Amino acid sequence: MSIALTLKSRLFDRASNESLMLRYAQSGDRALLSKLYDTCGNDLYHFILTLSDSALAKDICQKTWLKVIEKKHLYQHSGQFKAWLFTLARNQLIDEFRRNKHNISDTEQLLAPEQNIEMSLDDQGISIVFDHALLALAFEQREAFCLQQEGFALQDIASITHCPLETVKSRLRYAKDNIRKVLNKHCGEQND
Repeated sequence: MSIALTLKSRLFDRASNESLMLRYAQSGDRALLSKLYDTCGNDLYHFILTLSDSALAKDICQKTWLKVIEKKHLYQHSGQFKAWLFTLARNQLIDEFRRNKHNISDTEQLLAPEQNIEMSLDDQGISIVFDHALLALAFEQREAFCLQQEGFALQDIASITHCPLETVKSRLRYAKDNIRKVLNKHCGEQND
């Protein structure tokens, strides 16, 4: 192995989320936590936002980062840091739904009632139709779909959602089918 390749792999490994978290867990260095937040914070927020409203998403993200601080000693380098982080966030969200007696499959509050999806389907219109289709999915389907869009493998999604791999595959298939139906319906109406 060349010296340049060894140096590059060491530099890359030092910057990976997993090594940052391991170093943070050992040292408690807030600069390392800040780097983790910078690399994963927006992804975490957007994932939780797809499952809740903006105020709750902000609250859950804050609680999740507090959990990272409190539970840093529990992190093990057995998988992606981001998967562990999303698992913590998902658990926080489910706990919040239970505490407030929300039905996790109820997404009507996320859909803007005045939003007209019958507009011309330019790029913005397609985006609105897609958002509507995504929010119309059952919570479990939307969750699996969004996790896959975040780049998680099927096994990671199963781990994060605490369900069997075959269940994840089914949820993804149903989610994609339902999104496709809504897009075809609205795109087809515009072409008629």
